[in-house]
Amino acid sequence: MRPTGSLHLGNYHGALKNWTELQYQYDCYFFIADYHALTTGYEDTRHLEDFAWQMVVDWLAAGLNPAVCTMFVQSHVPEHAELHLLLSMITPLGWLERVPT
Repeated sequence: MRPTGSLHLGNYHGALKNWTELQYQYDCYFFIADYHALTTGYEDTRHLEDFAWQMVVDWLAAGLNPAVCTMFVQSHVPEHAELHLLLSMITPLGWLERVPT
């Protein structure tokens, strides 16, 4: 989930509610996508770290249990950026242009 501001009911009903159930059924990894947040609003990143911490607090309040699931910050795992680099080197532009999303 991207830390672009305060969470809202859509975040809860669209993701968090399901995550709180899934964490007890599967090995779940949830991450704060702070690199992804830089794709919009990159001209002012002053609040990005605050939004990330607030997101973790909201996740805990919604019922995510760090003893059961893994939560991490994307930028704290260098392998995320390394994997992006490797995958972007082998993915042809034609494939990317056909992706509707």
